[in-house]
Amino acid sequence: MSPSILVTGGAGLIGSALIHALNLRGQEDILVTDVLGKDAKWKNLSPLRFDDYLQADAFLDLLDENPDALGTIRTIYHLGACSATTETDAGYLMENNYGYTKRLAQWALARGIRFVYASSAATYGDGAQGMDDGTGHLDTLRPLNAYGYSKHLFDLHAKRNGWLDRMAGIKYFNVFGPNEGHKGEMRSLVAKAYEQILETGKVRLFKSYRPDYRDGEQVRDFVYVKDAVAMTIHIAETPSANGLFNIGTGTPRTWVDLATALFAALDHKPEIEFIEMPAYLRNQYQYHTCADVSRLHATGWNIPTTSLEDAVTDYVKNYLVPGKHLGDA
Repeated sequence: MSPSILVTGGAGLIGSALIHALNLRGQEDILVTDVLGKDAKWKNLSPLRFDDYLQADAFLDLLDENPDALGTIRTIYHLGACSATTETDAGYLMENNYGYTKRLAQWALARGIRFVYASSAATYGDGAQGMDDGTGHLDTLRPLNAYGYSKHLFDLHAKRNGWLDRMAGIKYFNVFGPNEGHKGEMRSLVAKAYEQILETGKVRLFKSYRPDYRDGEQVRDFVYVKDAVAMTIHIAETPSANGLFNIGTGTPRTWVDLATALFAALDHKPEIEFIEMPAYLRNQYQYHTCADVSRLHATGWNIPTTSLEDAVTDYVKNYLVPGKHLGDA
């Protein structure tokens, strides 16, 4: 078998869920790249079926040595990146997120390969310029952290060079679901709060530092990973879907809503404790995110997303409680 699909970051939350979704459709001709270290991220790959695996650096070395070595690749899902919003090594983020993406995009475009890459809702910053995914106001966005900036810089580069007419950038909002256990502190609140409930019987949420938001009523566009990958595959398989696309539900929900859904899934009475937010986060904290998904719907996507309550229940009862990964029997 020769791979026709490349998934970078294939052992990560979205990458492994995407491979699982492709497997369910009978697709196994997949080349996976990632950076597997000493954590348990490799377990996300264990139940999945794919043609081959390469470490991310080795993959670029292969392309440098022989640019035509992977002539069977027809679609690239570039999901590999450092996604830690708290990472302070901006130089590392620029090389790993911006530089790597630029090199891979150039290689793909030169060969007419369908290129879909992960941008981020973090590029919108505090949302003062809105959160619609058109490119007209792209230059006005001001991300609040280095991760968001590294993603934004490639969006700008792609726009300036006319690449967005031939590729798709996916602006993921708050994706959560199975296969995120390796992410440590960057796991979703569902995963972290699940452990808090088991240990203490309650969930800790950050207090609000703005008078227009009560504690716990800061809002996010929470999107289940299964929905996020379905939307991503739709974009990849729609040749006319080029440019930037928000991936979310279009419905903002509060942190209290999320915690309440988690307690319900566990048949526990809700008990929430509001705690101080670390000082270093307060100036880069988003109080309101919501995806404008009109451009996504304009591509023909019309499948309803999973409700927050149903998504949390599926995640908790089918994955967290039994300790399973996507694809496990």
